[in-house]
Amino acid sequence: MRPNSWADRLLALLVRFVGLVILLATLAAATASFLYNQSEEADRAERVAAHVNMRLHDHVAVLKGVRALYQSDAAASGPGIRAYLAALQPQVQAPGMEGVGIAAAMRADTPAAVEAKLRENYGRDIKVWPTTDQPVGFVVVLVEPYTPRRDAALGFDMYSEPTRRAAMRRAWQTGQPAASGIVQLAQEKGVKIKQPGFLIYVPVYARAPAGTNPETIATSGDSRPIEAFVYAPFRTSDMMQAVLGTQLDTIDGIEIFAGEGPWAPLVFRKGTMGWDAQEQILHVADRQWTMRISYGRLLERLGRPIAILIFGIALALLATQLHRVQRRRIDAFQALAAEKARHAEDRELMIGEMAHRMKNAFARIGALARITLRESASLDEFETKFDGRMRALSDAKQMLVTGAVDNVELGKIVRRELELAGWPSDRLAATTGPDVRLDDEGAQALSLAIHEFVTNSIKYGALSGQGDLAVAWRRDGGDVEFSWIETGLPETPQIDSESFGTHFIRSLIERQLKGHWQRSAADHGLSITIRWPDREPAR
Repeated sequence: MRPNSWADRLLALLVRFVGLVILLATLAAATASFLYNQSEEADRAERVAAHVNMRLHDHVAVLKGVRALYQSDAAASGPGIRAYLAALQPQVQAPGMEGVGIAAAMRADTPAAVEAKLRENYGRDIKVWPTTDQPVGFVVVLVEPYTPRRDAALGFDMYSEPTRRAAMRRAWQTGQPAASGIVQLAQEKGVKIKQPGFLIYVPVYARAPAGTNPETIATSGDSRPIEAFVYAPFRTSDMMQAVLGTQLDTIDGIEIFAGEGPWAPLVFRKGTMGWDAQEQILHVADRQWTMRISYGRLLERLGRPIAILIFGIALALLATQLHRVQRRRIDAFQALAAEKARHAEDRELMIGEMAHRMKNAFARIGALARITLRESASLDEFETKFDGRMRALSDAKQMLVTGAVDNVELGKIVRRELELAGWPSDRLAATTGPDVRLDDEGAQALSLAIHEFVTNSIKYGALSGQGDLAVAWRRDGGDVEFSWIETGLPETPQIDSESFGTHFIRSLIERQLKGHWQRSAADHGLSITIRWPDREPAR
């Protein structure tokens, strides 16, 4: 045992102990920071809910003011209320309201009185709608401030719809403001983007003066006779945007549900909700809604404690790793020596592979030169044919090199040759097929074959502007099938005999692709099909 082994062990134990203390302190700091931030966010959410509740209270106060005016003067249901709302400007004092309306009582099948009020308020005939089986109705006779969109609500019997009727009956029975469930507002008919809506009702009980028209007073059981409701419709999203305003920019995510519990409908959402959302209660007249707010302060809440925790863990790990440093250095020297030996072997293999590939390349070039020389009648013709075939080989090799891969995609070869032949860009884009990968030899064989097809077509076939060309490839069982079809040619091609070039291409396909091809010519058309085994079948 080394003389300093006990000192090393003592130092390691001390460092581990310090690391444990740091870890425990970090956990305590993280917990305290988390709870503090959670409390702060709960306070912020409570202030937002208080602000929304205050605004909702302002809305109800406006409705109660209109009710007081309506009760004080029976003739105030039209011009007087208009003047009052114009002076009050509820859209400024209590933003989010879709106006203030009067729903006047109507006995069943006696719409004359309320239709007279509509004519008095708006100077035109407006019919009561829809038909209902209820013994009484409450018809919208006034909505102010007036807009063309709110005009759609005039004449609507609110008592005919169950959700509105439930809220109206609660207000009727209690004498207090009542909020409806979520409905589609009547003025949403012509709106492209519809929002969830709701209404708040304030009852106007019947006045006793003589001469009151009995057709405009509704009675029900033990409830007091009623002659109208003052109400306000709300588009939920517009109301929340108006009430919260710039506060929404400080909130990462907010959701509002029209009710309590998991089945309450979602009526407003903005942003992204986090896992730590704060829940608050909103008082909408006599109903309670649920608001969930997320401030998205996860990094702020946990960032510093986690940083301290990571630092402590890193310090502890560093201490435990000190005694392994020397061993790792020895291992590194040994690995370096082994790596040098492997590099030497790899160099020898690469030199041998390069020699083999160069030998094959020179053999192909020599064969191309001999074949082209036999087919050529002049030096110029030899130069043109040989240059095109060499370019096809070069393009295939270039695709492999620039892609830094050992295979090339068939579609790239086809589209490159057709693009050089002047095929339109729209037809090039439409020339598609499955992803077929070719190795070095396969890519060179097909590049030469397709180059020959293109060259012959430019001279005698569809690419000369006379006829039509269709190129496609597909997987068929365990094979790949490539088809070259020319139709509408001036003459039927003569393919009874093979040229040296054609024979060479056939040999490449059979040897390098392990495949075969078929040619047929009939009715001013040419069809060539190449099939070879699929090395990467579709999964």
